[in-house]
Amino acid sequence: MLYYDYYQSPRGRILLVADDRALTGLYFAGQKYHPRIDKQWKRADKHEPLHQAKLELSEYFDGKRTQFSVKVAPQGTPFQRAVWKSIAGVQFGQTIAYAELARRAGRPGSARAAGAATGRNPISIIVPCHRIVGSNGSLTGYAGGLAKKRALLALEGRI
Repeated sequence: MLYYDYYQSPRGRILLVADDRALTGLYFAGQKYHPRIDKQWKRADKHEPLHQAKLELSEYFDGKRTQFSVKVAPQGTPFQRAVWKSIAGVQFGQTIAYAELARRAGRPGSARAAGAATGRNPISIIVPCHRIVGSNGSLTGYAGGLAKKRALLALEGRI
């Protein structure tokens, strides 16, 4: 069973999705790869992973949280999960290039593949793919849009 609810962030409406034990999705409205809500999903604003995610997101946007503790369980290929795990290790206020991300995920020289996996990250903000930048530090690709990426990095004091 999947559960869902919405969170109204300063950067727009966010769809939160969870299974019985963990957050499985966090998507900005209009984001690339935004899922359709299945009729079998249950809207549940008090479901623990969803409730915890909303509290932590509020603290993040208020500048009171730099790390998330909500349990996450993103679904993807083994390579995608390795990339997302590496993204999760990029600290608040820091950025790394896609080439470095590929190296950390165990596939040096695979920056493009790491970029593709980053674009498929189903739990943005909490798995902070906005912290991944081009080799020259430029802001490149973000499924939620470059304006949101820029705003999230500005919130973290990065730009």
